[in-house]
Amino acid sequence: MAQSDAVDVDQYLAELQPERRAALTRLRELCRDELKGFTEVMAYGMPGYERNGTLEISFASQKQYISFYLLRGDVRDAFEARLAGQDMGKGCLRFRTPERIDFDLVRDLLTATAASPGPVC
Repeated sequence: MAQSDAVDVDQYLAELQPERRAALTRLRELCRDELKGFTEVMAYGMPGYERNGTLEISFASQKQYISFYLLRGDVRDAFEARLAGQDMGKGCLRFRTPERIDFDLVRDLLTATAASPGPVC
């Protein structure tokens, strides 16, 4: 999916192919469970989670993979060893198929993000 024009996350998820919808719905559930005090938004055409107006987490269904954006450098640094084997750009974990999403890792990253505010990249 290219950048979405969805007005909210429900609409975004409804636009997805069924095989990806379940995985991204699970990512959303994890975000909602772990990111207490964050606001769910649509930003840059994808679902995101803000704290005090600052986007810290986002995810998207891209053409070749599912993206999980971790915008906190301090959290990435703290998880350096666990992220070493992942397909990762500067702030984006890429999962080639829904089955490859490590939901335990994602939950731990979300928990660490929620624990305290920090600088975003």
